[in-house]
Amino acid sequence: MIGVFDSGIGGLTVVKALREQLPHHDIVYLGDTARTPYGSKSAATITRYSLNNTDFLQRQGARLIVIACNTASSYAFAAVRDHFDGPVFEVIGPGARLAMQRSRRFRIGVIGTRATVASGVYEQTIKVLQPGARVYATACPLLVPLVEEGWVRKPETAMIVRKYLHPLKMKQIDTLILGCTHYPVLRQVIQRKIGARVALVDSAEAVAGQVCACLGADGAMGHMGEGRGVLKIFVTDTAEQFRKTAQLILHQPVDIDQADL
Repeated sequence: MIGVFDSGIGGLTVVKALREQLPHHDIVYLGDTARTPYGSKSAATITRYSLNNTDFLQRQGARLIVIACNTASSYAFAAVRDHFDGPVFEVIGPGARLAMQRSRRFRIGVIGTRATVASGVYEQTIKVLQPGARVYATACPLLVPLVEEGWVRKPETAMIVRKYLHPLKMKQIDTLILGCTHYPVLRQVIQRKIGARVALVDSAEAVAGQVCACLGADGAMGHMGEGRGVLKIFVTDTAEQFRKTAQLILHQPVDIDQADL
């Protein structure tokens, strides 16, 4: 079983990509809605929450973990990898590599939470891949709560997105990394405001490809089996809005259970 966690609902974009590439594998998802957003928390707190989430997923039978949260990937990946006895995947590296493939002039923008942007992890990762790349990062702290509230098509959301993206547009970027798994829910409005010529990079697609390669490697994870394509969703604080937005992301009705961490 594949275990996936995020600070809230955004990680379901990763679940969607995983189900498209691995339709027969069972997935258990944990949205830490009681403690969202992670982007305003300290590194120590983010790490503690991430280890809590990992332990819960392991109790549910997860034998592979995907940290479907850019903030947790930035600060807690090493701790989770050392803590969990199995493969652990994060979204930063795959997203950065995909950006390198799609960028024409290596002028790359990154939008993310305050914590992700402050960590500088995308800049560091991209500079290793392409030392000459120019990377411009902007924190967008209001976007996560807007997605969590289901304000995807509100005119106020479009205005906020436009305000956040203006400095990046002035830098003439050719590629924009959606550095938070909540942001693909706003993909259409982000594309409109940044311009059609800018390639958007969603790390969900990239990390799902890495998981698929791991499971398909000869003998690498054969003991996991495929399962029946069952999806279990847990949250740490119930909310009807979570269900509505989850159905919007996954394009199907969902059942949601309360997690006991």
